[in-house]
Order: sequence, then C-alpha cells, then structure tokens
Amino acid sequence: MFQPLLNPYQMLQLGVFDGNYFNYDSVEMQCLFPLPPELNNNLDIAPENLFMEGASQPKALWEEKGWITPEDPCGWFQWYIRYYKGRRIPELDAWQQKRWRSFTARHGAQVCKNGNGDLTKRLKQRQALLHWGADPIPDVNISPEEKISYLFTKKQLTTMSDPGIIEDIELRRSV
Repeated sequence: MFQPLLNPYQMLQLGVFDGNYFNYDSVEMQCLFPLPPELNNNLDIAPENLFMEGASQPKALWEEKGWITPEDPCGWFQWYIRYYKGRRIPELDAWQQKRWRSFTARHGAQVCKNGNGDLTKRLKQRQALLHWGADPIPDVNISPEEKISYLFTKKQLTTMSDPGIIEDIELRRSV
C-alpha cells in the first residue's frame, strides 16, 4: 500500500534534499505549481534538512542506478509531486510505489529496531525516510496526525535552536 505520511509540500517545508533539490529557475520546478490552496500561494522551502545535512545521494548515482525516468528527469520526488497532483502513468506509478514500499519497509524497520524512540539516533535513515515522504519517527508510538504536528514543531524549535524537543517527544512516547 502506498501511503506516505507527508505530501511533497510538507516535505519541502520540513527540510529535504538540503533545500536545493531543484534549480528554482528550472522547468522541472514548474511541477510544483499551481500551489495547493492551503499554502495560500506561499511555499516556504526549508534551506536545510530536518534531521541531518548531506544525507542525500548525488543525482549521478540516481542516474547510474536507473532511478531517473524520461517522464521525471529529477527523480522520485518529481514523480511524487506529479502523482500527488493527479498525474497517473500506471506502469511508472507501480514501479515508483514498489520502490517506496521497499525503501520505507527496510529503513523504517532499522530505525524501529535501533532507534528505540531516541531521536538522536539513526539520523541519516530518519532523513532518508523524510526524503521519501515516509514516517521518519516509526519508533515513536503516536498517531500519524501527531507525528506530522511533532515534525513541524521540531522544525520550528530546531530553527530556534531549542534542544527541548527530544525531551518533549520522550514524554509522549508510549512504553
């Protein structure tokens, strides 16, 4: 089942791809527009990653691995934006969703096994899960809505350099 925790716009706002996935003047960037009404024509793209800087693989590796398609020359995220906005190409969609399920199952399980709710652990994997719109805190037992709220709170507090966010989530974590 393909059910990302976050939509593409939430991902950009939280901090993915070190804030520079697209060349913002490029044709590829146009797939973000028009913006959804809830953004009020204001897309605030975070300039840095939420969990860990430099967690992305270079585009050259994506090309080498065959992860770039002619339909989406900027890769999975570009596909996800277009899919989110309603474009459907059944064969391509099935392939991308299979990649998403494989990646998120593998890395989500590793975070659950080794993270134990400690958000100072498995930062690269948490960031990678965020890059896929998946749950970057699968080891914290709260609802999906609470996770989204928490992630935006973490972004806000990280921006203000408040270390108390870890203690807050620890208090909410179920035993």
